[in-house]
Amino acid sequence: MPGFYVHEATLRLDPAADSAAPGAAITVALCGSWEHPPPCPLAAHHTAVQQDGQSVKLRTVFAADPRQEAEVRRRIDAALAKGSQASPDGILSRWTLVGTKAAELTSAELERAQRIAGS
Repeated sequence: MPGFYVHEATLRLDPAADSAAPGAAITVALCGSWEHPPPCPLAAHHTAVQQDGQSVKLRTVFAADPRQEAEVRRRIDAALAKGSQASPDGILSRWTLVGTKAAELTSAELERAQRIAGS
């Protein structure tokens, strides 16, 4: 049975950046591509974006084998630390990672985690 988790990150987007690009970078890091058939190979996940000007908070909810939790968090951090992601049409979005941390799931996030895990 998978565990349910959330990983929170704060970034500063470059002015021309797409706010969805950091979430796409996370998907690429966890799945190899943002377009793939279900299920996600390492961890079923969903990233929510809250943007306030150039400041962005990401909350990535994921369901994974508890033995894989640290690896999922490492991949999320590495993807965001890269600071950029190209879109399918080659447009590069850039950001600066301010920080990441493990966070507590809200009740809505727990419900989402259970849905994405197929529980």
